[in-house]
Amino acid sequence: MNSSKTRRFNFEDLKRFSVALLSATGVDDEKSTVISEVLIEGDLLGHSTHGLQLLAPYLSDIEKGLMKKTGQPIVISDLPAAVAWDGDRLPGTWLTAKAIDLATDRAKKFGACSLTIARGHHIACLAAYLTRATDQGLVIIIMSSAPENNSVAPFGAKSGVITPNPIAAGWPTSGDPVLIDVSTSITTNGMVGRLKNENGKLPGDWLINSNGQPTNDPHSIIGSLGALLPIGGIQYGHKGYALGLLVEALTQGLSGHGRADPVEGWTGEVFLQAFDPRMFGGIENFLRQTSWVANACKQADPIDANDPVRLPGERGLKLKREQIKSGIILRDSIVSPLIDWARKLGVEPPKTIDER
Repeated sequence: MNSSKTRRFNFEDLKRFSVALLSATGVDDEKSTVISEVLIEGDLLGHSTHGLQLLAPYLSDIEKGLMKKTGQPIVISDLPAAVAWDGDRLPGTWLTAKAIDLATDRAKKFGACSLTIARGHHIACLAAYLTRATDQGLVIIIMSSAPENNSVAPFGAKSGVITPNPIAAGWPTSGDPVLIDVSTSITTNGMVGRLKNENGKLPGDWLINSNGQPTNDPHSIIGSLGALLPIGGIQYGHKGYALGLLVEALTQGLSGHGRADPVEGWTGEVFLQAFDPRMFGGIENFLRQTSWVANACKQADPIDANDPVRLPGERGLKLKREQIKSGIILRDSIVSPLIDWARKLGVEPPKTIDER
């Protein structure tokens, strides 16, 4: 089967399928629903390496007992505007969504709220959470790291120490919100793994091999040999490296759990903050400022007249609207493992748009 071939599915059909797979493993209803919503939101926004591509490995970890099916986070501390949880190996997607609900509620009361999650499972696509806050007129920042992974090289090194360590943020304007989701490495482990499986190449020299040479060959990473380069690459990677260290400090340092501790499996250490502009300079002034900058950027003279300047998240939101109407596009390399799980768990796979 050609792994780069795609199929198109109805949004609701995919959600029912994902929920059914998770429920069949014993994950409780609330968690099955939230996990599915977060993963599918990633695909809707075009983050296909961090959408349903993750469901098969999640199911594998559930089967192995590496992701808990039920339970609640352990509260380490709970002050009005500062909260710390031990995620207790629960689904990171569900933990993060739950944490955002708490942080946004607290932000409306106290202006801002920060929350950390230690020892939760992987949290998938950070952009998938942002509108939970921006739809309420709030600002949100999310960071995540995976201390069991050391795939990104520090600037000047040819071996990995840290992870891609994504930073996401969202804020409202008078139009669509601005939605940022960027890794502090040039590319992600998910993209490298996909291209390795498809015998493809990266668009640029985004990796460093065991000889210290930049390369676009995903096969150059073998075990502990080779690494992803930080943003800025071989020449200016000190910038991405510095941002990556910041994420490590906020997600692992503040949560109290990270690389200094024994590895427990696939992990997502999280730091997030929510802000209510109403408690600062006022929502009207906030929107006046963010909208002015957004409009100025979009009106800037483009290099290519046929390719006007976009805001972060603009393409993703457009794609989401299109895919909700016409169906979600998934690669066969994503669908096939899920069909295998469906057979194993006795779940009926969804039909493609053409088959419905």
